[in-house]
Amino acid sequence: MAVVCVDAGTTMIKAVGYGDDGAELAVERQNTTVRNPAPGHAEQDPAEVWQAVVRGVRRVIERLGTPVSHLALTAQGDGSWLVDAAGEPTGPAILWNDGRAGSIVERWARGGVLEEAFRRNGSLTFAGLPNAILTWLREHDPDRLARSAATLTCGGWIFLRLTGEPVADLSDGSAPFMDIRERAYSDELLALYGMEWARPLLPELRGDGRRVAPLTASAARELGLPEGTPVVLAPYDVASTAIGVGAVEAGQACTILGTTLCTEIVLDEPLLDTNPSGLTVALDRRYLRAFPTLAGGQVIDWACRMLGLGGDPAALSVLAERCAPGADGLLFLPYLSPAGERAPFLDPRARGTFLGLCVDHDREHLARAVLEGLCLVIRDCLTASGERPVELRVSGGGSASAAWLRMLADVIGVPVVRTTDAEAGARGAFIVGAVATGRAAGEREAADAYVRPGEVFTPDPGNAERYARTYEAFLEARGATAAAWPTLATLREEAE
Repeated sequence: MAVVCVDAGTTMIKAVGYGDDGAELAVERQNTTVRNPAPGHAEQDPAEVWQAVVRGVRRVIERLGTPVSHLALTAQGDGSWLVDAAGEPTGPAILWNDGRAGSIVERWARGGVLEEAFRRNGSLTFAGLPNAILTWLREHDPDRLARSAATLTCGGWIFLRLTGEPVADLSDGSAPFMDIRERAYSDELLALYGMEWARPLLPELRGDGRRVAPLTASAARELGLPEGTPVVLAPYDVASTAIGVGAVEAGQACTILGTTLCTEIVLDEPLLDTNPSGLTVALDRRYLRAFPTLAGGQVIDWACRMLGLGGDPAALSVLAERCAPGADGLLFLPYLSPAGERAPFLDPRARGTFLGLCVDHDREHLARAVLEGLCLVIRDCLTASGERPVELRVSGGGSASAAWLRMLADVIGVPVVRTTDAEAGARGAFIVGAVATGRAAGEREAADAYVRPGEVFTPDPGNAERYARTYEAFLEARGATAAAWPTLATLREEAE
């Protein structure tokens, strides 16, 4: 029998069919639309996302031509996908990269709320987390809150449509309301945010041993599967991707080169006494310290447009390779998200810039500086983790670029390993599903059996030494530029 896994990303839904031996048999991809109805807003239509899941799964099933033992699901995290008591959306989903609640987060930061919350939760709140979004809605759209019965994530929404159960995986529930050591919602955290009123909106948490529910009759008809087919709710995408590249033991690290650049370290215990930054994600037996940036793949898309490369990210790598390491002294701060940045530091006013630009620089220098800037952000996240892994495993669309991976290895100074899977998030869901359905004894055993490491990119010693100096310059430049971010924010407000 076959297994079908869904990875519902921010801009693309992937459905993957696997054989019993873990071989990837079929992949279908469906694009989804992110809408920006106002500056800083990022939304999706939940119904459109669901229909993309249906189309992808149906096409994979048709290509497999064999019975399906179970479905496994992972999806983008954070945000707020509000539904009413009947399970219907009360409006558009507000996404993880939405910035409308930036002023609320700044208010909490000034009052010391964010740091105090981090000591219990291990995550630094940003505008795209449900505490900030729900508070914004209470101040600006209370009628929608009054019509809502639960705040879900994308994975929770799809699982609801598949099984009729409005729940959250432990990973999805980790931030911002969970006592991370207790792995349960904290009334103290709700009170700290002044959000006792939001407690009824929080869905039941599901973890090890409670990940499986039967497919409903209505969902079965839409998908073309038998009613009662087991559905496995895997951890959300950043966690499932770590599992999918084999980072399941303490000290292992990976980076997702996708819409977000998400750098992650597996831990045995959460780090609550460190400098507040990033997210701490509860897994069934361990924790994941994650640094998901707000600017990642969109920076690549922007650079391709600005440099006249169309929509071909590979062309950016080709152009960058024509330039020597260091881009002739050109630095790029890649903070291009309208919501600012959230990892490894939090500042909704953060903005990007080129530094050191002169008339001698050409398109090749700009392309090289953009990719180097993104690599330096990954190094910054690894530094913030306090860990130095022996290797960095990578996945996501950016991992297809050998040029970028060679550059990344040089910048971080450790080997970079990409796996042979095209869809690491779906592979992680497959591994979790194998354990949840009793087909594998544990994640380590399943990862050893089903994850296949591929090409290794080893740092060039000379380039690594150069980039160590570049990183210090990067930090100095950011510190100097950050002083202007509040003034620039004021200018933007005046222009609106």
